Amino acid sequence: MPVPYHDASIFLAGLDEDWCRHVEAIGPCLLLPKPAREPYEALVRAIAYQQLHAKAGDAILRRLLALFPAQTFPRPGQILATDVMQLRSCGFSASKIATIQGIAQAALDGVVPDYATARAMEDEALIERLVSLRGVGRWTVEMLLIYSLERPDILPADDFGVREGYRRLKGLEQQPSRKQMIEIGRAWSPYRTAAAWYLWRVPR
Repeated sequence: MPVPYHDASIFLAGLDEDWCRHVEAIGPCLLLPKPAREPYEALVRAIAYQQLHAKAGDAILRRLLALFPAQTFPRPGQILATDVMQLRSCGFSASKIATIQGIAQAALDGVVPDYATARAMEDEALIERLVSLRGVGRWTVEMLLIYSLERPDILPADDFGVREGYRRLKGLEQQPSRKQMIEIGRAWSPYRTAAAWYLWRVPR
């Protein structure tokens, strides 16, 4: 288990009794980043999952990858050259097609940085740069920061699962707002990524 996640689990368990019980019940943080993925690929994958259950997102990506059997993931130019109806047949909505085409074009134009450039950028600088793209919101870039760039202190405060997980963890009647979640989450720094991972796993 990576040392940062081990430290995060101990830190979070020490916050209060609720966190202690939850961390002990779930066990070690087993977050599995995908550091080999270029930001372009990570963004396209995140768009596939936007507002969908994981199984639906998995199915869409499977169909997309099946269009390009010769490689592990289509290049930006291939996305742009693919017929819209083929992309629709994968399960992408018209809006998501426009978004992934925009991401592909932005990758070719250098707006979406390569992996090395992204690694060197601060969290907020990368978020600001990428949310300028159509259909790319803060959550989408946060998934890139968590899963591709392995940033340890990202709290996706817009994420329903994070806010609902915290509501259940604390037995609250209502979810905290985005602003409240940001304030609450300050106490979890520098391990907010692991905190989000644990909140996604609070039992229903």
